[in-house]
Amino acid sequence: MVTGSCLCGNVKYEISGEIGDIVHCHCQTCRKAHGSAFSSVAGVNDSDFKLLGDVQLGCYESSPGKNRYFCSNCATQIYAKKDNSKHIVLRLGSLDDDPKSKEINHIWVSQKASWYSLNSNLPEHLEFEKYS
Repeated sequence: MVTGSCLCGNVKYEISGEIGDIVHCHCQTCRKAHGSAFSSVAGVNDSDFKLLGDVQLGCYESSPGKNRYFCSNCATQIYAKKDNSKHIVLRLGSLDDDPKSKEINHIWVSQKASWYSLNSNLPEHLEFEKYS
């Protein structure tokens, strides 16, 4: 069982099955919805995804037939769903556990943020460090 939640804790969910391969989407819609350079997502079968408790998600149709679902209180993106599909597109930033999935690619790099480099080789820090 893999669990996830929103920033404020009002939305909690569990996944009983496999989480698909991880894709990093750089499309303009994902960037704006997440306020980030890209969105990391993976597919989950509808039957394997369960919201816990009595929660109402906000919903926004970001493109025809595609709805994005988010916490109505803190606005954490939880998943997207296309009409007539049998899976959700899980927003991996809301996971509390390791999805045990692997990254497979970056998509929509034609729309990636101009200020982001896919292979930046920037230093990595375990936590925030002040810069002088």
